[in-house]
Amino acid sequence: MKTTDALSSIRWWVVTDLDGTLMDHAYNWEPAREAIRGLQLKGIPVIPCTSKTAEEVKSFRAAAGLKDPFIVENGGAVHGETSDGEPWELALGCPVAELRPVLQELAQLLSEPLQPIDALSDQEASALLGLQGEALQLACTRRWSLPFVPPSASARQRLPELANRLGFAVVQGNRMGHLLGADVSKGRALEVLKQRSGGFPVRVLALGDSPNDQPLLEAGDLSVVVPGANGPHPVFAEAIAQGRYQLAPACHAQGWAEVVFQYILNARC
Repeated sequence: MKTTDALSSIRWWVVTDLDGTLMDHAYNWEPAREAIRGLQLKGIPVIPCTSKTAEEVKSFRAAAGLKDPFIVENGGAVHGETSDGEPWELALGCPVAELRPVLQELAQLLSEPLQPIDALSDQEASALLGLQGEALQLACTRRWSLPFVPPSASARQRLPELANRLGFAVVQGNRMGHLLGADVSKGRALEVLKQRSGGFPVRVLALGDSPNDQPLLEAGDLSVVVPGANGPHPVFAEAIAQGRYQLAPACHAQGWAEVVFQYILNARC
């Protein structure tokens, strides 16, 4: 199978986190619709790079009219379509069945519960994630990662090192922790997608908002932190102060759209 040739001639890719970045915490991305349409008219790919599942991203792509590749489960897999419309998947993560006993072992080491996403009651999921019904089912169809309710602040600080000792990784998103295979990240998945696309020169506008987006932002040519209602996540303070990352002028989809217009759609390329 061959990836569509369209990506090979593109100067820019927009590679973006979804939750908290392109979407607010009610999953609204409407303020970015015009910017997305402008990118489509210029033939510039909009590539979701998210902790969401493939099923969740497919639903978003249908609503946004996207046909571009996408990265799911914090880099656990890369998806796309061939020029003939045939879907393909590159699995980079550890199967979720192998992650479950590791999460249990981590809980024992911490002496705190680590509740996986698919063990949440409807009420808990609605309160924590704002998801219920079919949307919750799509979020639970994990193949290459295992989200869990974060433990106490002190235990959260210990988790990455404990996971590393077991040969795995833990990253923190906006609302959930995520257990992954050791070498899984959004940045690595982006590099794999570049290689699959032929290794042609491309500039990446990378957008994210939370700690699990750091590998993506590090891989970008122009990296932008999209703030929440209370400002950017503290983990990005140093990089923003040093000018390594830019800060979007507004939160969520509005800030996302303004960045796209400033650096791509209204820029002289």
